[in-house]
Amino acid sequence: MSTLDPARLIAWDRELRAVHARLRDSLQVAREAVDDEADGTTGGASPSRELLLICTGFCAALDGHHRGEDDVVFPGLLSAAPELREVVSRLVRDHAMLSHLLGELQRVVDAGHAAGVHDTAALHRHLDGIDAVMETHFRYEEKRLLPALADLVLDATPRSALGPLAPDGDVTG
Repeated sequence: MSTLDPARLIAWDRELRAVHARLRDSLQVAREAVDDEADGTTGGASPSRELLLICTGFCAALDGHHRGEDDVVFPGLLSAAPELREVVSRLVRDHAMLSHLLGELQRVVDAGHAAGVHDTAALHRHLDGIDAVMETHFRYEEKRLLPALADLVLDATPRSALGPLAPDGDVTG
């Protein structure tokens, strides 16, 4: 972990909202990749490989975001605001559910890649389930944590705290 200048503050509330927006966009890209494969419009790339890369990337980004929160953000937040323990416990449970759903999506993507054809309806069902849980989770998290995150000081970079879709270096509020 890097050591930040104590005079620098990262606007964790803004960073969280930005990462959530990027994850929503990534889910939409995954949906479009499923549709493109079904339509045969992947722009010259192998449809199965394109879908595999996009869905695997989305799964890794969402999982990485949640690991960063669990390992970096939540411990720092609970240290500063122990009254949020129940909120954080609920969010950690959501992370476990989303991890399970991502694993199931990855299983369907991998099976389709191996077979050379994907079950578009099954992929959309998995993406719909992830979308529903993810959106509910994000809204609850933002409603309950953004005020505390606005003042949070962590000795971490946005990427280590919020996952691979956060900026790579230090950013200031």
